[in-house]
Amino acid sequence: MKHDSTDDISLTIAASTFAALGSEQRLSVLRCLVRAGPEGLSIGELGQRSGVSGSTLTHHMKILAQAGLVTQEKQGRSIICAAVAYEQVVSLSQFLLKECCADSADPHKDHDHG
Repeated sequence: MKHDSTDDISLTIAASTFAALGSEQRLSVLRCLVRAGPEGLSIGELGQRSGVSGSTLTHHMKILAQAGLVTQEKQGRSIICAAVAYEQVVSLSQFLLKECCADSADPHKDHDHG
């Protein structure tokens, strides 16, 4: 599921997005794309770097794209470039940390997230 707001995502969308990452291969594919940066990778290069190729890679990319975590576009006739949808990944991270330490006994203590 795609979502537009990076400020707040619903529990349902977050759960759906995390479900898309519930495969070691999909998580590996996403990490390869994160490492590649905003320019992304060709599908062939992504397959080489992730160790996932062919119809399996196509299947995983479809699930990641439906979750809004990656984008794909044709360049030229048949080369497809894949890149991380950074806003959605940041939004998912913010969802996890939004209420960090809200119930802590010491709300003024500086908490390290790094």
